[in-house]
Amino acid sequence: MERAAGILLAVSSLPSPYGIGSFGTAGREWCDFLAKAGQKYWQILPLGPTGWGNSPYQSFSAFAVSSYYIDLDTLASEGLLKKGEAEKIVWGSRPGSVNYGALYHRREKILRLAFEKFRLVKAFKDFREKNAFWLEDYSLFMALKKANQGKAWLDWEEGLRFRKKDALAKAREDYIEEIDYHVFVQYQAFRQWSALKHYANSRGISIIGDMPIYVSMDSSDTWANSDLFQLDKDLRPIRVSGCPPDPFAADGQLWGNPLYRWDYIRKTNFAWWILRLRESLSLYDVVRIDHFRGFESYYSILAADKTAANGEWVKGPGLSFINAVNKQLPGAAIIAEDLGYLTPEVKALLKASGYPGMKVLQFAFDSRESGDYMPHSYIRNCVVYTGTHDNTTSMDWFKSAPPEDAKLALDYFGLKSSKDGNWAYIRTALSCVADLAVIPLQDYLGLGKQGRMNAPSTLGGNNWCWRLLPGQIESELAVKIKRITDICGR
Repeated sequence: MERAAGILLAVSSLPSPYGIGSFGTAGREWCDFLAKAGQKYWQILPLGPTGWGNSPYQSFSAFAVSSYYIDLDTLASEGLLKKGEAEKIVWGSRPGSVNYGALYHRREKILRLAFEKFRLVKAFKDFREKNAFWLEDYSLFMALKKANQGKAWLDWEEGLRFRKKDALAKAREDYIEEIDYHVFVQYQAFRQWSALKHYANSRGISIIGDMPIYVSMDSSDTWANSDLFQLDKDLRPIRVSGCPPDPFAADGQLWGNPLYRWDYIRKTNFAWWILRLRESLSLYDVVRIDHFRGFESYYSILAADKTAANGEWVKGPGLSFINAVNKQLPGAAIIAEDLGYLTPEVKALLKASGYPGMKVLQFAFDSRESGDYMPHSYIRNCVVYTGTHDNTTSMDWFKSAPPEDAKLALDYFGLKSSKDGNWAYIRTALSCVADLAVIPLQDYLGLGKQGRMNAPSTLGGNNWCWRLLPGQIESELAVKIKRITDICGR
């Protein structure tokens, strides 16, 4: 990577009148802001459709894009909605927060109105044919979820759960219109995202997408590709994902995703994974792979366990996977999220891959963190963040961190108080040797805990809800960001 800077902002956090950020005007205005601020990268969170808990890291598909991000004004401009039709709907009472309940109950209704007016065009047919390898299973999966009142696929009737040929054929016939609706939704989502990405690229902005290493148990991927996962004869998970106890979580973290059968996947020359990466690289300019250390060894927990405390480390595919990726996807722009417990073997795998790893500045001053995150120790081939979506904001960090940790940061930054602590964090990240520095927008805005995107190991609350208010970012901020970015040679 060239020496550059970027900003982390979820698409969901963009302002819009329809309850959540979208691929429309607000997205293009955000790209204009990034260009004015001298930024070269926009990092986003995963775009997949979410279920209970609203986490973008627990999606119904590793390939699909959430219907929530479809811009309704664009549909109206194309004659698929009546002008003002979407404005009549109440999308929530707090414009600075996503109301996922309102979206779940109301977004589909407005999209079905658009679907009723849609007429087949060649581009739609081409999209369906090109993406058939995942789209047909996903669309059927979503149709069956609706027919089963939203139940997980493990609770469907046996013929559908085990994907028996006759049962699938009958379902495709019975739910043909519902299947077509979900294909339509994906067509619109991909089409609008492609237009927004093209606009970003035209403004000199590259998109960093985010790929969770695991897929959800209740996903079309697990249902349609059960042989890739550690499942028993009834297709229920044998062992699941998570991470071990540490100073941040006494019982560890029980994520619950099905684990891969790497022995089988290796025999296929990692075909599904290569396909997944190839598709992600067509959606984004750069792909950040979450939990990269899981390729070296992964934490395996019995599916029946209630916590992650009794899990064990199991060897992953290691260098054979990296070699397959680099051979089949030469030049792929990948960032490895290498946070957490890093053994010498993990560090060796990252070095062999050539991918840049990650550094989080907040960890540098956290007495619970044993890793080496002090900025004077960084190498060039890495990406530095003040914090990620899983961290609190820099301003809140000074309030919530143990006093001795906050004092260490103040001493390192040469500050007497934390009044401008967010800018000290930002200056340190931008001025270090890391090739790329990515700052969450909440830090540039100087927000406190109300700007936190996610608190790991918790459900509900304000997780994944934070949004920009209309007019919250101004041109003066862009000028200020550009000035410090230029000073730091990015």
